[in-house]
Amino acid sequence: MNKMLARVRNTAIFASGISLLALSSAMATEITVWSWDPNFNGATMKEAAARYAVTHPDVTVNLVDFAKADLEQKLQAQLASGTTDGLPDIVLVEDYGAQKYLLSFPGAFEPLNGKIDYSGFAPYKVQLATVDDKTYSLPFDSGVTGLFYRTDILAEAGFTAADLQDITWDQFIDIAEVVKEKTGHPMLGIDLNDAGAVRVLLQSAGKWYFTPDGQPDIAGSATFKAALETYAKLLQAKEIYKPVSGWTEYTGGFTSGEVASVFTGVWMTATIKAADMSGKWGVAPLPKLAGVEGATHASNLGGSSWYVLSSSAEKDQAVDLLAEVWGKDVDFYQKILVDQGAVGSLLAAREGEAYKATDAYFGGQAVWQSFSDWLAQIPPVNYGIFTNEADAAVAAQLPTLANGGSVDDAIAAIDAQVRAQIQ
Repeated sequence: MNKMLARVRNTAIFASGISLLALSSAMATEITVWSWDPNFNGATMKEAAARYAVTHPDVTVNLVDFAKADLEQKLQAQLASGTTDGLPDIVLVEDYGAQKYLLSFPGAFEPLNGKIDYSGFAPYKVQLATVDDKTYSLPFDSGVTGLFYRTDILAEAGFTAADLQDITWDQFIDIAEVVKEKTGHPMLGIDLNDAGAVRVLLQSAGKWYFTPDGQPDIAGSATFKAALETYAKLLQAKEIYKPVSGWTEYTGGFTSGEVASVFTGVWMTATIKAADMSGKWGVAPLPKLAGVEGATHASNLGGSSWYVLSSSAEKDQAVDLLAEVWGKDVDFYQKILVDQGAVGSLLAAREGEAYKATDAYFGGQAVWQSFSDWLAQIPPVNYGIFTNEADAAVAAQLPTLANGGSVDDAIAAIDAQVRAQIQ
């Protein structure tokens, strides 16, 4: 009798255990995230997931890696079809494409106002994800720009770090001419098929290709003309740069030691540090446009943010993950800075030790602190939904401008091409 009772009791405990396991499994939550670049974006989200799991052990993150173009194509097709099956809970969106998604697919993304303290993020990152006073992203990495330069080459030409502070682009060209004359090194590598530099110049003065309501702001824009005139002047000073084609030639110019500087986003730091030139590099503020109201030394190139899909069955948990880790955890931002070189746009992270650290590769300069200071100064602009089309129109005119073509004619051609494409 006692053995029978024991068997009944054990059977009940076993059945109870199965029920508890089933209940635990039913209560477990899986958040699916789409991103690109497993060594950068994916790695940072894995770190965020590990931190979140400490206090939310029943939540797992399923990270799906795509090539960037494949992710954009799949997301676009899925949203256009109106079918929500198969969409992730969280998706990474490049900042230049944010407005196109938000305006083309209203209701597809979850507004995060009241769940994220946006006052704690770089203003320009918040504005680009805002439509009708609703903000949809958790701002992630910044493309805050700076001027990386070879300190040894500039010293050979007679220049110090002080000579690169608070300068205009005209002064930069003057310096570049001296560097070329005295050292033989071109100051830049330039790809005439890439209009990224014009974007950098425009945003540094708080302007873009379009007005906030989406109309072309090209012909008749004094800032656009100043940006294009400045870049044309640089392109026509052919002795100061090396013509390159494509990414490999572009980065090879400065990693080989031939090109003396590059102005670009902070994400280029890892590429620069991959070369064996420790102690020979420095970082200076971006030169600014001369005589332009609102011109600054701060701008942006690239960057992305996290978005929650409104159709997500786990959107509350997905939002909480973003809010708790990406929205508050200052130590998290120190770790992804050190491990992945990711400069996040949470302003409080700038006070962390990693941001204050000096870097021997850059001659003992506190480069992360410099970039984080410039991050807070980037003028906010609305990228609109046709940045890629405007880029293509600008790039089409660069070879002509490099050969002395009329800036006014180029502006007219760019304006006409953009207007034709956005109708």
